[in-house]
Amino acid sequence: MRLLIVDDSRSSLALIGSIIKDTVMGEIELCLNPLEALKLCQDQQFDLIIVDHIMPEMDGVAFTAALRSRPSYRIVPIIMVTSDLDKAVRIEAIKAGATDFLHKPFDATELQARVTNLLALRLAQVELADRAQWLTREVERATEHLLAREEEIIHRLARAIEYRDGDTGEHVSRVAMISQLIGEGIGLPPERCRMIYLTAPLHDVGKIGIADAILSKPGKLTDEEMAIMREHVTIGARILERGSSDLIRTAELIAQSHHEKWDGTGYPDRLAGADIPVEARIVAIADVFDALCSERPYKPAWPIDKAYAEIVRCSGTHFDPTCVAAFRAKWPEISAIMQPEASLQAVGF
Repeated sequence: MRLLIVDDSRSSLALIGSIIKDTVMGEIELCLNPLEALKLCQDQQFDLIIVDHIMPEMDGVAFTAALRSRPSYRIVPIIMVTSDLDKAVRIEAIKAGATDFLHKPFDATELQARVTNLLALRLAQVELADRAQWLTREVERATEHLLAREEEIIHRLARAIEYRDGDTGEHVSRVAMISQLIGEGIGLPPERCRMIYLTAPLHDVGKIGIADAILSKPGKLTDEEMAIMREHVTIGARILERGSSDLIRTAELIAQSHHEKWDGTGYPDRLAGADIPVEARIVAIADVFDALCSERPYKPAWPIDKAYAEIVRCSGTHFDPTCVAAFRAKWPEISAIMQPEASLQAVGF
């Protein structure tokens, strides 16, 4: 505990200090000038203040009000010493933030008792604040642990889907990274870009409900088979529906709407323009681009410059023009992601 005594009288300072020196387990600072005392409080944290009422330059009421305006001194106990018994003075001091009063001439035993009680109160405040900070840190650690576990589950589920779809996981990794870059390019906040990065790999989670004969068919799908394939978006949304976290709710939006088109000709709901969730608009570009660049049972891989041109060509029809502009602006980073060594070094998925 650290205590500050402010009084313009050297004799009063010495007297108060001598009376409480055996009561205070800690340091006692004496100050003759209230302005200098305020500077001391700016540089140091005291646990109890004893201040005289009548002082030159600044009286005890003004000193108390100035101290209370500082966040670190809003609840620190302040004893005002006064010889004025006027009720108006007491009310003014209370309004300024005084915790207790001591009348001159004061009794030494009373002073010791008041100091002891208020220091005990201050100690309880400090311990409570420390406990609150500890609990906050523990909650943050637990939350981080839960989020990490949630992210890991998403990562492993996405990998499982890709293996079933005939891939080794690089597709979901690239889609995640490209989606994050596009999100950054359109000015989304970092935490939202991170959310898109984590949930983009689940865009095709519904393929788990599609027959292998359709998923792995080497040739073009019939109309009936295409209709079945398109059901993967609805299946994916059902798998992810009613999530209790922002992560799962975002994943549901992407799974449900990443095949919608800007001009309203997509599926399953034929949404158009801004009615399509922005997360789905972003992932749609990343997914189509990487799919074009990837070899599939039904097609060879496209060169990345040809796939890039296709994304640009479909701006305003298939894709959100703003997202396409971000895709173009981020092209140096996106093209680097498409290099084989980049896929191998991808972190997270």
